Amino acid sequence: MLSRIHHAAIICSNYDVSKRFYTECLGLRIVAEHYRAERQSYKLDLGLPDGGQIELFSFPERPPRPSYPEARGLRHLAFEVADVAQCKRELEAKGVAVEDIRVDEYTGRRFVFFADPDQLPLELYEAPAGA
Repeated sequence: MLSRIHHAAIICSNYDVSKRFYTECLGLRIVAEHYRAERQSYKLDLGLPDGGQIELFSFPERPPRPSYPEARGLRHLAFEVADVAQCKRELEAKGVAVEDIRVDEYTGRRFVFFADPDQLPLELYEAPAGA
């Protein structure tokens, strides 16, 4: 029935800061950008190389996401990458704080966590060798 995730939606506190983070730091391409005056809100569609998308919204006066301790609901958003160590270095060169690389005890693949400007937990997960 389900074939893939089409998009994940994120509400940010500072549209300009988050737009720069997702486009300049993470390299997502802008698919469409709309300002909805009646909602005082931007909707930015960002494309991933596989066709998936992230929708970035700016709604005024939204409460912060409770993350620590972890709350019920979506835990984090993970992106597959070819080389976790290389991506970690690139993010750090752009001023993004990145945790230490860990190894998944079940798959043996490397992964690392970092956060977006609103402290949404993001993960880089290494693709299988030869993928």
